[in-house]
Amino acid sequence: MQNLNALLDTIPRPDTAAMARAQQHINGLLKPPGSLGRLEALAVQLMGMPGLAGKLQVDNKAIVVMCADHGVWHEGVTISPQIVTAIQTANMVRQNTGVCVLAKQAGAQVHVIDVGIDAEPIPGVINMKVARGSGNIAREAAMTREQTVALLVDSMNYTRQLAAEGVTLFAVGELGMANTTPAAAVVSVLTQTEPEAVVGVGANLPVNQLAHKVDVVRRAIDINQPDASDATDVLAKVGGFDLVGMTGVMLGAASCGLPVMLDGFLSYASALAACQIAPAIKPYLIPSHVSAEKGARVALNALQLEPYLNMEMRLGEGSGAALAMHIVDAACTMYYQMGTLAGSDIVLPTA
Repeated sequence: MQNLNALLDTIPRPDTAAMARAQQHINGLLKPPGSLGRLEALAVQLMGMPGLAGKLQVDNKAIVVMCADHGVWHEGVTISPQIVTAIQTANMVRQNTGVCVLAKQAGAQVHVIDVGIDAEPIPGVINMKVARGSGNIAREAAMTREQTVALLVDSMNYTRQLAAEGVTLFAVGELGMANTTPAAAVVSVLTQTEPEAVVGVGANLPVNQLAHKVDVVRRAIDINQPDASDATDVLAKVGGFDLVGMTGVMLGAASCGLPVMLDGFLSYASALAACQIAPAIKPYLIPSHVSAEKGARVALNALQLEPYLNMEMRLGEGSGAALAMHIVDAACTMYYQMGTLAGSDIVLPTA
């Protein structure tokens, strides 16, 4: 097994010279400087990524969906039956779930990975199963530290292999009944915020049961005592296999100098962990949409990221990331296809 630290050491710094050239090019396009707002900033961000080699070509897109069950489901923190994880994973193979139809529209390939579903292997799903569901965080650790590190390495290597095969834009997604509970626990610990501020209704939990879910998260933190200064410890103690897998995808994409799109609340939790494990990945993160889950703003503020869309979505799966891929395409199209001021003999006054 490759050493995690050795993989993390491969994360390159953004090419600031390339970013400066990109900004100069964009300022000379057929428009007032800055008038396309964040689309311009996104193009500059992308041009600084060494894995793109100075070319805004992201036509080979991959959404990596990590699927897993959670022992905390048994605490009654969701109204969804646990078997839905396996059923929806099988539906992803049939390509009829939310992320699959949106990914098809965006020209992206969905990679469905079983990192811990409480079921037998599902045909057509990539098997990286660590165990049949994580531990019940309200009573014990989600997993061992060794399992966490091994899954980080495996998911990083899977991502790096996709990059070697030509993928230039990654996105993360997840699937797992009750997984907003460990995500809230991770966000609570890593942002040092009280559980009440980050625990939401997830997949339509009745509001009158929300206090119980808050109590479950509080118990998980009290029992496991995760170290807020050690994100690997936090993931191991109060996280889940899907959260660890997404963290690995983010680290793996960054190690190749390539962009990775976040999805919603679950991905924010993983991003908080990833940024603590390897702060150098931050310039490679692209936030897609504002999750409607309660703790979304707490996590995004801690990450200092502002998503491009606010569609009141909370499906997960990578659906928001798939939708926002069109914005990345738009940034690339703007960069290469717009005319220039010089080419139209337009001279703008200087300040």
